[in-house]
Amino acid sequence: MDTRALVLDSAGRMFADHVDKALLDGAERGQFAAALWSLVAENGLPELATPAGGGTLADAFHLLRVAGRHALPLPLAEVLIANHLTGAANCGETTAHLSLGIADSHSVEGGEVNVELVAVPWARAVERICYVIGDPLEIVLLDVAECEIVEGTNMAGEARDSVRFIGVPMRCGSPPALSVTDVFEMMALSRAAQMSGAMERVLELSLLYAGERKQFGRPIGAFQAIQHNLALMAGQVAAALRATDAAIAAHGLPQFPLQVAVAKARVGEAAGIVAEIAHQVHGAMGFTHEHQLHHFTRRLLAWRDEYGRETYWQQRIGRQVAAAGADALWDVIIDE
Repeated sequence: MDTRALVLDSAGRMFADHVDKALLDGAERGQFAAALWSLVAENGLPELATPAGGGTLADAFHLLRVAGRHALPLPLAEVLIANHLTGAANCGETTAHLSLGIADSHSVEGGEVNVELVAVPWARAVERICYVIGDPLEIVLLDVAECEIVEGTNMAGEARDSVRFIGVPMRCGSPPALSVTDVFEMMALSRAAQMSGAMERVLELSLLYAGERKQFGRPIGAFQAIQHNLALMAGQVAAALRATDAAIAAHGLPQFPLQVAVAKARVGEAAGIVAEIAHQVHGAMGFTHEHQLHHFTRRLLAWRDEYGRETYWQQRIGRQVAAAGADALWDVIIDE
């Protein structure tokens, strides 16, 4: 077993042992899973995509797929990407107590920065927040103790906080050959990976329920209509996984931006279909708070909205294809 497989297997067992419905319910009430976060940090997962962590950004994306399968209620995507960026910029030691935000507004006057960040995952529970600005890219770190934080959530009940900072932040420098667009693409692929993992779990739950729930004396999975819907769901999940894997494999290559666009668009489309079918198969049971299905389907719908919906990425694909011209269409399709 290679190193990546060992890390993913270990992480999967850790998440399976500690992420249960009670933990997810608590997170939606604003309770940060501090004990689990400490365990994640002790195992070095936040530094996976740094030289010290011994892994790559591709390893991090695969880890996020595992996290998505368990609806991990932690800002793992944000700390992985933030540590990758700070490591590339030689900002000093990495940290587990870090989240990543997108600047809604940013201005500088007399060396003092006035910045507002929106929808920062668990800003209330971390020590620092990383954000990026400018061209060339500049990494900025904020001390949470110096920030004004307004707590909020997304539709899945995940912490998404607004942050206001006025003062002199810590400027980390610029990672070579990276832009704000590159960071946005990394986070979009992170959400695609998380959604792919969540869809795998939704398919598992639906197959299990269809095999156990009986109607007219036999499992509902024996009915042709249910079988058809489950097959359709399985096809959507397979397409999402393939698109995500292709984008991860393209990291560092010229076709990476196009592959990310394809992945986020295709995975987002699949997420809506998979969530709909899952609730049809589960019937009224799937809509109850007591059942675990909603923890995954609501995350699918929330993550689909973050870092660009399908239409945003479809337009990106269209512009790239149009810019290449009709004669280059086949080369774009086959990534040459």
